[in-house]
Amino acid sequence: MGPNLRDPRRTSVTGTALLIIDLQNDFCPGGLLPVPQGDSVVPVINRYIEQVSAAGGAVYASRDWHPLNTKHFRAAGGPWPPHCVQGTGGAAFHPRLELPVDAIIITKGDNPRDDGYSAFDGTDADGRSLMASLRARGITRLLVGGLATDYCVRASALDARKHGFDTVLLLDAMRGIELKEGDVARALDAMLRAGARTATLESVPLELQ
Repeated sequence: MGPNLRDPRRTSVTGTALLIIDLQNDFCPGGLLPVPQGDSVVPVINRYIEQVSAAGGAVYASRDWHPLNTKHFRAAGGPWPPHCVQGTGGAAFHPRLELPVDAIIITKGDNPRDDGYSAFDGTDADGRSLMASLRARGITRLLVGGLATDYCVRASALDARKHGFDTVLLLDAMRGIELKEGDVARALDAMLRAGARTATLESVPLELQ
């Protein structure tokens, strides 16, 4: 193992993980289901990756990985147009996202009967649930950012709180769809009411001490 690579099975030094939600091409401008200014969070997320990695924390990245035929899409009665279909360019992570080589990828939404909003519905490359992976690494705190605030970020953060994780919302690293006016505000309120806290690039170093 080279000097810059951490064993992905190793316990997190800080007990903290960065959880990046669905920063994929189809959710960014030019994609099939773009979040307004979704790509604006990429450089911010990259700075969080640097901070968390430097502190010895773990980096997780969830991805939608839908089959072509799924209840999630309108053709089968779901609410959304096709997006993040398995193996397509739209399902790839944003090209400027600088994931470390030992980032743990969590795949969700790959069951045609599952919407896959929450990263806690997903599994890693070994088929382990996100919960099992986090517990195995001794992680108790999650720094959460990505797309979209009012859907997959919300669902993931609420599940994180339900499972007892100290959950920190990275306010400068998330964007929402806002299908209905006030959706983002309502999502933030729900997460805060569930016990999540907030941070930004300026304050997150305190979380890593």
